[in-house]
Amino acid sequence: MSMGAGVSTGAGASAGGDMSAGAGAGANTGAGANTGAGDEAQEGGDVEVLRFLVVDDDERFRERLAKAFRQRGFEVVTADGHESAMARASEGRVDRVVVDLRMPGQNGLAVVRDLLAASPDAEVVVLTGYGSIATAVEAMRLGAKDYLTKPADADRILAAFESESTVEPEPLSFDVPSLARLEWEHIERVLQECGGNVSKAARVLGIHRRTLQYKLAKFPANR
Repeated sequence: MSMGAGVSTGAGASAGGDMSAGAGAGANTGAGANTGAGDEAQEGGDVEVLRFLVVDDDERFRERLAKAFRQRGFEVVTADGHESAMARASEGRVDRVVVDLRMPGQNGLAVVRDLLAASPDAEVVVLTGYGSIATAVEAMRLGAKDYLTKPADADRILAAFESESTVEPEPLSFDVPSLARLEWEHIERVLQECGGNVSKAARVLGIHRRTLQYKLAKFPANR
C-alpha cells in the first residue's frame, strides 16, 4: 500500500512537472509572438516617405501641384527655376522631380541634366506645352522617365512615375528634331521674353549679338 501510494505520488509529481513545463513553454511561445509583432511594427515605422521636387516658374500651378502631392502623403519642396532647384536638391534627398521645360533663364533641359548629375537615382517627369514636344524628347534622352503635355494633374504625373519602365515617346508627326531645332526653340523663347530685343536676348543667351543675328537669319522661316 505504501509503495502504491509512493508510485501514485511520483506519477502525480511527474504529471505536475509536465504541466508546469508545458505552461512555461506556452508562456515562452506567447512572448515570442509579442516580439515578432514588435519587430513588424519597428519595420513599418522605418518606411521612408518619397520626397518630390516641383520645378515650375508658374507659382500658382507649382503650389497647387505641391499641395496635391502633400495630400497624397508625400514630402514636397518647390523651386521656380534652375538655381533654386539645385539649391533644393543640395538640401536633402530628392526621389522624384517634376520639371516644366519652358522657364525663364536656363530651361528645363538644364534642370534635368544637372539634377540627374547631382541625384542620379532620382526619377524625372517633364511637363511641356504644345509646340515644345521636341524639347521633351531631348529631355528623355538626358534621362527623364517620361513627358506629359500640360495641363497635367497630380494623378497623371503619379501614374507616369509608377509605370514599370521608362515610356518610349510615341512616334511624332515630324522627324526627330535636330540640335539646331532644339536650339531654335530656346532662342525663340528668350527673344519673346526680351520683347524681341536682340541685344538683350544675346546677353541672356551668353552669345555675341552678331552671332545671334546670324542664327536668326540662317534658320529657315518654315521651321
